[in-house]
Parts: sequence; structure tokens; C-alpha cells
Amino acid sequence: MDFSAIVSDALRSGIGPIAAVYALAAMGLNLHFGYTGLLNFGQVGFMLVGGYGLAITVSTYDGPMWLGVLGGIACAIVLALLLGLPTLRLRADYLAITTIAAGETLRLFYRSSWAEPVTGGVFGLQRFANDFYELSPIEPGTYGVWLVRFSSRDLWVMIVGWALVLVVGSLLALLIHSPWGRVIRSVREDELAARSLGKNVYAYKMQSLVLGGVIGAVAGMTQAIQVQSVNPDNYDPGVTFFLYTLLVLGGAGRILGPVVGSILFWFVLSFLDSALRQAIDAEYISPDLISTSEVGAVRFALVGVALILLVAFRPQGILGSRKEMLLSGR
Repeated sequence: MDFSAIVSDALRSGIGPIAAVYALAAMGLNLHFGYTGLLNFGQVGFMLVGGYGLAITVSTYDGPMWLGVLGGIACAIVLALLLGLPTLRLRADYLAITTIAAGETLRLFYRSSWAEPVTGGVFGLQRFANDFYELSPIEPGTYGVWLVRFSSRDLWVMIVGWALVLVVGSLLALLIHSPWGRVIRSVREDELAARSLGKNVYAYKMQSLVLGGVIGAVAGMTQAIQVQSVNPDNYDPGVTFFLYTLLVLGGAGRILGPVVGSILFWFVLSFLDSALRQAIDAEYISPDLISTSEVGAVRFALVGVALILLVAFRPQGILGSRKEMLLSGR
């Protein structure tokens, strides 16, 4: 087995563009769940409208990319308002039900034949981010250190993606430590107490839902740019549960929790995938026990076992605080 190849594959996934995308999306979810206590099970819906808002503007209507970015953000704001207005005054489980249903409804709508002239239907839309790559100052080629190397295109997306993570993380840190942030944390810990002090809990929840949704939309746009494609089947509900996995790993209610969780998740997932495939090829693992086609399922099962052990011995996550977890009732 080539362990250097296994480690290099894992490192590329752990710090690559997809890790930055998931860290960004999980930051928005962390604002919802970790800081405000909103059970949003449809973060992938915000990623979908963000990615499609950009793609439709540029590909279908030949608009400029900056207008597509604004369109994606506007779609996320509208979606947050549509979800939040009827549900945020009710119990938390109503928002959970509404968001997971909305995410799946959007996916089915965008892949429908009725929407195909605009969204591309089941085939989606492709090659709409050329303007973004033309802005790259990196010469064509391959760059990296040791065996961890990226193409110039992936490196450009990775730089922009992690820069967005840094900017969003800094803004969230300022917000969370401001009076506004103290209010939303009080809403998470005791909504009735916050209301008794004269705070408009509904308004603060709505603000948090909109802001976290916009962050999710930015993540969706970054992902769409990275793969130069949007397809409705890439936005299934499982993506949201991956994001919750990142929060459990890194620690909900921590600015760096989603970042650490995303790096670890993609590192471990890629490490297991590469190691299992090489072990099967080298016949260390019998193909009768695990076939190559089953590697994907096995790696997720192993990650699930590791997650169960983490929850059992450190339920607050790697960066989480047990004291804050107990105070918030999680």
C-alpha cells in the first residue's frame, strides 16, 4: 500500500475547495443551530437557490456574474422570509419540518420538466463561471508542496473559498460578541427569559435565519463555481446532515467549529476511501468481504462509528465547551 498517496489524497480533500464550501455552509448552520437554537434541516435549500441564482443569471439570461451573485443572495433572503414568517412564532420542530420539506420541494421543482427551460431540468446548467476563472492571477499549471498539489483552477477556487471562510468567520465573531450576539445566545438558552426582558425574539430569530441562509447561499455559489455546474440531485437532504456532522465534530456554538469539523470530515473520509481501495487492490481485504463498489458505504459506516464514539466521550465536539452545552440544554 502506498501510504504517501493515501495521506496526500486525504490532505487534498481536507484543505481543498470542497472543504472550504462545506465549512462556509456549516458556518451559516452554526449561526442557526449553534447560536440561536433554530432547528434548520434545510440548509441545502439555501445552497441550492444560491448556486442556481448565479447559474441561471449567467447561463440562462446571459447576465454578468456580479448580478448572479446578487441574485443568489436575494433568493436566499426570500427563501428565509418564506420559511421564517409562518414558523418562527411556533415551536422549534415546526421550523425543522418546514425547512427539510422546503429543501426537498425546491430540489424536485428545479429538476422538473416545467422548470427545465430555465433550470436545465435533470441535466442542470454548466460552464457559467468562466468570468471568475479569468480573474485568476495564477498561471496555468500545478502547484503544491510534497505530494499535495492542486491545479491552478482548483487553487484559485481554494484561495477564494478559504478567504470567504476567513471573512465570514471574522464577521460572525464580531456579531456574536456584540449586543446582538448576546441576545441570540440568550434566545437559544431561554427564549422566555429573553422575551421577558423586552427583546423581540421573533425579529432576532428572523435576522439569524436570513443571515445564516445568505451564508449558505454563498457556499452554494462557491460550490457551483468550483464544479462549473449545478444539478438539482447534488442538493439532496443528506448534504444538510453532513453539515450537522461537521458541527458535531468541531463543536456547535464555536466560530472555528465548522472549519475544524469540515477539515477533519473530508480528511478522514478521503483517507478511508483511499486506504480501503488500496487494501482491496493489494488483497489485504478480500473482495468477497468488501467490494470496490461498496467502499463508499463502508467509509460512511466507519465515520458514523467514529462519530458515535465522539458523541459518547465528548458530546460538545472538539472545540465545544461542556459548560455551555449544559447551560444551553443540548
